[in-house]
Order: sequence, then C-alpha cells, then structure tokens
Amino acid sequence: MFLSAAHPDTGDTAWLLAATALVLLMTPGLALFYGGMVRTKSVLNMLMMSFVSIALVTVVWLAGGYTLAFGDDLGAGLLGDLAHAGMHGIGPDSVQGTVPTLLFATFQLTFAIVTAALISGAIADRAKFGAWLVFVPVWALLVYVPVAHWVWGPDGWIAHRLGALDFAGGLPVEITSGASGLALCLVLGPRLGFKKDAMRPHNLPMVILGAGLLWFGWFGFNAGSAMGANGLAAAVFLNTLAAGCTGLLGWLFVEQKRDGHPTTLGAASGAVAGLVAVTPSCGSVSLLGALVVGLAAGVVCSYAVSWKFKLDYDDSLDVVGVHLVGGIIGTLLIGLFAEKAMTGGAEGLFYGGGLGQLGRQAVAVVAVAAYAFAVTYGIGKLIDKAMGFRAAEDQEHTGLDLTVHAETAYDHGVLGHGAPVAHSVLPTAQKVKSQP
Repeated sequence: MFLSAAHPDTGDTAWLLAATALVLLMTPGLALFYGGMVRTKSVLNMLMMSFVSIALVTVVWLAGGYTLAFGDDLGAGLLGDLAHAGMHGIGPDSVQGTVPTLLFATFQLTFAIVTAALISGAIADRAKFGAWLVFVPVWALLVYVPVAHWVWGPDGWIAHRLGALDFAGGLPVEITSGASGLALCLVLGPRLGFKKDAMRPHNLPMVILGAGLLWFGWFGFNAGSAMGANGLAAAVFLNTLAAGCTGLLGWLFVEQKRDGHPTTLGAASGAVAGLVAVTPSCGSVSLLGALVVGLAAGVVCSYAVSWKFKLDYDDSLDVVGVHLVGGIIGTLLIGLFAEKAMTGGAEGLFYGGGLGQLGRQAVAVVAVAAYAFAVTYGIGKLIDKAMGFRAAEDQEHTGLDLTVHAETAYDHGVLGHGAPVAHSVLPTAQKVKSQP
C-alpha cells in the first residue's frame, strides 16, 4: 500500500463516497432478498445473519483485516503486513491514488461485509446464531483477506504474477462466498425435510425489493471500483446494467421453455446471476461482452440451482448455483471477451489474444475456489466440534426466529416484564383476552 502526501481529487472522492454508501446498502438489500426466500419461521434469523455481519466484519477489518489485505506484501504475493493494524499511521491526509486512504479502506470494507453475509444463504434455517457470530470474523481473516490481497493487494500473486483479471470481485467475493457456502452445506448437512417438504419463498415482494436494492448497490460495487469519476466508471456502470438485464431475460427464457411459466423468483435470481457474472468482467469487456456474460449466467445458473437435488447438498438459497457458478462464468469469459480498450493491454481469445488469458483466468478460479472451500470446511468443522454449528432439531422444526431470538416476523406481543413474545406461544385463553 502506498500512501501519498498529494491532495485527493474532489470528484473522485465524491464518487467513491457515494459508491461506498451504495455498497453498504447491498447488505440490508441482501437481508431482504434472503429474508423473503425463507419460510416465515426463519425470516428474522436470516435478516440478523446479514445485519450482524456488518458489525463483525467492520471490527475485524479495522483491527487487522485491511492492513493484511492491502498492506505491503510480505512475500510471494500471499499476504500484506501489519504496519497499519488498527488503522495505525492512516489519517485524514493520507491518500491512496486520488482518494483519501480512509475512504478507500471503508469502500473495501463494504465488499468484505457483503461477502460474508452472502454465505448465510447456503445454510439458512439450520445454523446456530452463536456459531455464526464466531464463524464470520474467523472466516473474514482466514479466507476473504488473503484472497483480496492476491487479487487487489500490492504485488498480490493472482494479479501481479499470474496476470489474471478481476475488476470488482469475482474471485474474492463471488467465488469465495459460493465455495465457502458449499463447504458449510456439507458441514451442517441438509435441512429437515430437504427434497421432501415444500420450502417455497414466503414473501416474493420482499425478494424483489431486496434484489432491487442489490442491483442499485451493485453500481457502486462495480463502477466504484474504477476509483474515480471517469469514463471507465461510466463504461462499467453501463456494463453492469446491461448484464443484469440479460441475466434476468436468460433465466426467464429457460423457465418458460423448461417449466412453461416465467416466475418472479426467477426474474430476481436471473438479474442477480447476471450481476454476479459481470462483477469480475465489467472492467475488461465491451458492452457486447457484458450482454453475453449476463445472458450466459442467467441461462447456466437457472440450471445450476437444481444441481443440489441431484448431488444431494442443501444450498438453501442457491449461493452455490448463483454466486459460485456465476462468478466462475464471469471470470472465465474474460479470457474470451477481454478488449484492449478496456484492459489497457490484455485481450481475450475472440479479440486476438489467444488462449493465454483464458488459462490464467482458469488457474485463478481453481486456486481461489479450492482455497476457500478447504479453509471454510476446516473452520466449520472446528466450530462444529467446539460448540456445534447445527441448530437443535426442535429449534429447526419450530423455527429459529422464536427459539433463538424470542420473536417472530409477523406476529408480536408483550408478556411479563415487557419482553417481546410471539402470540403463537401464548395460551389460548390469553389470546382471547387480548382481543379488543
């Protein structure tokens, strides 16, 4: 990490301030997206898993995560140093490129937050909340931080030695969250009634609202990664919009052809799939490339979400099918569609660059997916042995909202010393008396 005495550019700073707020909004948006997809008995637990990630990851990031990800490389492009632990040595006058270093660190923090929160969808309805509180900070330090350094840090091995491209986070965000979600699926096992009971989303308007907030925030996620208010940010902004649209249309096309009806959930999922895939490629491909990337993700991910039934892993809210698969698609397609006008040098196969870039992208995908899966599986197993990661069967059957948080999403009351208790647990006589 290089600090400079130069003054930051006011336009770039203003844009990155807005982009940072947009990306932070993605986590509440994700909470609504996931919350609408689960059954009524676990809505609040799902919301809480995302919201608490904001607090947990922020503390870890400020304490040491930022410096390990973006500090000067310790060697071999694997990890940064601890020179700025606790944000030591970084003040209001510190500059990273053309923006204040404190703002750059905060922008990168919002990426780490939403990545951790994404994993929760894979283990919805059955994870202990206390175990999640332990998992998130450990995972952020051991998985997200190293991969972020590999891809974006000074002399990180994937960007600077391998030469793979990732503009806004296909590797650190999408592939790590998807591979980590798969690992936790295997650690916890399937939900009660998996492949037997109907587990339909309880609130599709909430899903659409969450998807809309995610899409809105994604403009900050991708275009903000240009680190300036410039032409590249504008091109990335348009690529992001385009890929979300073709992802949505591709998913609906598959549903219509396969099932005979396009669905609201499919529209939301397709848009997210397109946005996932364009995240790594938005700064490397033209508008045409972005359209193809989004369409490919919408089509392939619409099939990938059903793989869990064939391969017998319970990815509750399709983190693997959308984020892992979509992230792989977007990262690999850089090797086909990268244009020199966007990258400043590297070109994909379809633009005369040969197979070299595609090979580099593939190596990065395999390395990051394998690392994230292996380390997450180890973390999950250790937590499971130490305190248990899976909720008790009776808690899962009743619902985590009531058994863990002592409240429900749609039916609240007050009993005793002002403590909130769901009406559903009150005796029948008390229910009758409480009616006006």
